[in-house]
Amino acid sequence: MDWVTPLSPGGDRSYNLCLVLVDRYSKTPILLPFHKDNTYMETAIMIWNKVIIHTGVFQNIISDRDTKFTSALWTNLHNLFGTKLSFSTAYHLQTDCLAERMIQT
Repeated sequence: MDWVTPLSPGGDRSYNLCLVLVDRYSKTPILLPFHKDNTYMETAIMIWNKVIIHTGVFQNIISDRDTKFTSALWTNLHNLFGTKLSFSTAYHLQTDCLAERMIQT
């Protein structure tokens, strides 16, 4: 899981971030548009409504150390659902390589 930033400006109401999630087994990408002003709760609700409802709860998530993913809210959600949350090491592309590779292409 990683962010694509910044997206080209398109006006006040346009999205300027994209969250990239990649299923490790099927290599299927999931792209979710966001505004940079979205809160942690709005991010969690969007992932719930657009991804988890359709695919089920994640068993394991690898993400970078963005504050939206290290917040107490996010950590509590993972504890509630039993999801293992792992953080990639800075500048170690092999850890979060699926999302990074998706962003580059």
